[in-house]
Amino acid sequence: MTARSVTHGTFAIERSYDASPQRVFAAWSDSKAKAQWFVGPDDWESSDHALDFRVGGLEHVSGGSPDGPKFSYDARYQDIVPDERIVTTYEMHMDDVRISVSVATVEFRPEGSGTRLVLTEQGAFLDGYDTPAQREHGTGELLDALGKALG
Repeated sequence: MTARSVTHGTFAIERSYDASPQRVFAAWSDSKAKAQWFVGPDDWESSDHALDFRVGGLEHVSGGSPDGPKFSYDARYQDIVPDERIVTTYEMHMDDVRISVSVATVEFRPEGSGTRLVLTEQGAFLDGYDTPAQREHGTGELLDALGKALG
């Protein structure tokens, strides 16, 4: 059994995209567009993606490798400013174990003819199942996948 503990962590990741803030925002707010990049590694089996993009709305996606644990992401939209900002609170589970609870802010800033995206996350990582460094790495991979989807 893992000892009960909590590790707090904050990180910020920035990416530049050769797409307008409106287009990058749409990649987050449109369920079909988001399902193209908001997924796990290639070898993962993913569930259907459910997205109710409005303040108070929920988002759910889950998946994992065929022989490993299943991870789930459950978010609630706390604040939305179209083409400028999204704030969510979310929790992650590994099978039936809650591994983290976070607040994430995504900002869409005009940068020339493109967008500078700044994602800031403040998390409570529970009982050693996840760490701020692991989450930052995985989030960076998702933002790279977003860049490919926008390309």
